[in-house]
Amino acid sequence: MQPIIEIHPFSPVLSPQAKVMMMGTFPPTAEKRCMEFHYPNFQNDMWRIYGLVFFNDKNYFQVENEKRFDPERIKSFLIERNIAACPTVRKAIREQGNASDKFLKIIEPVNLSDVLKQLPNCQWIFTTGGKATEILCNLLPDKLKEPKTNEFIDFLFEGRELKLYRLPSTSRAYPLSLEKKAESYRNFFKLAGVL
Repeated sequence: MQPIIEIHPFSPVLSPQAKVMMMGTFPPTAEKRCMEFHYPNFQNDMWRIYGLVFFNDKNYFQVENEKRFDPERIKSFLIERNIAACPTVRKAIREQGNASDKFLKIIEPVNLSDVLKQLPNCQWIFTTGGKATEILCNLLPDKLKEPKTNEFIDFLFEGRELKLYRLPSTSRAYPLSLEKKAESYRNFFKLAGVL
């Protein structure tokens, strides 16, 4: 049986004023999504972390009394706060049929050059886990040592000086409490001048 090549289902959020860009990998299968937007699994803590960091409320982006997040509210917030969101992967095969990065075969990564041309003010790229960091580092012309979690590296890309910061995965499978993850993200956003 021929493996199914999937195209990333969500458009990137690329506000020209964005100062930072968040980059992950691939969303879960359709039946595991609570919305049609980045980080759509209700079990994933990404939007709870943003709620804690920016509003001191982990439920800020959740639709009241429902097990889903509000994609329009999230998108408006990202644009307002100058945060871009773009996956590192455009096409992939789920070797185990799930969202695990461990079993994600990358067929086509993002065209980083095209994306960055739309973000003239972007100075920071932050990845949300190990696989996204690995993919992004493979897109860079110079082979650089991947940053450890909660650390960053400087790099040059097409004449631009940029920084790559690696944040912990927001998956529940990543063994760190929600509060500790939020602290990591808070520290990054302060460093990048977004908070």
